Amino acid sequence: MNLEELILSETNFTGGIPAELSNLVNLRKLAIGRNGLRLPGSIPPELGNLVNLEELYLEFNDLTGSIPPELGNLANLRKLYLGYNGLTGSIPPELGNLANLEELYLGSNDLTGSIPPGLGNLANLRKLYLGYNDLTGSIPPELGNLKRLQILDITGLDLTEGVPPEVRNIQWLIIIGYDPE
Repeated sequence: MNLEELILSETNFTGGIPAELSNLVNLRKLAIGRNGLRLPGSIPPELGNLVNLEELYLEFNDLTGSIPPELGNLANLRKLYLGYNGLTGSIPPELGNLANLEELYLGSNDLTGSIPPGLGNLANLRKLYLGYNDLTGSIPPELGNLKRLQILDITGLDLTEGVPPEVRNIQWLIIIGYDPE
């Protein structure tokens, strides 16, 4: 099938995300977010087979489980919205493979562990939302490599250290949820 966009946002779509969506190999945009009845279940790892995918919107649902590391296979992905769910576990280091990623929204979940230093490989990243999770540790200085980063949201994180100078020195960066004092 040559379908390039599948938009099921705000449609009261229910029943979980079908793994069979991975058969839509030409899909560039998949949006299944903001469903009024909430979408239960987890993110199928098979979505990592959608190699042409550029935008993935799964925000504002009741998704649980961990973020599949297979999403790190989506080399063309520019936007990844997984915020406002009940996702748990750590941020997969494989997300650091998404060289074209410009926007990463992981905020308002139940993610744990530390922020992977590999996210510093995302040279095109402009927006990184991590706030309102249970992430701990420190912000990796490798995030200072993100010279295009404009917004970093760390609101409510239980970080053991402040924002490293490598990150604070990114020109034009707005850090949300950081009080340097």
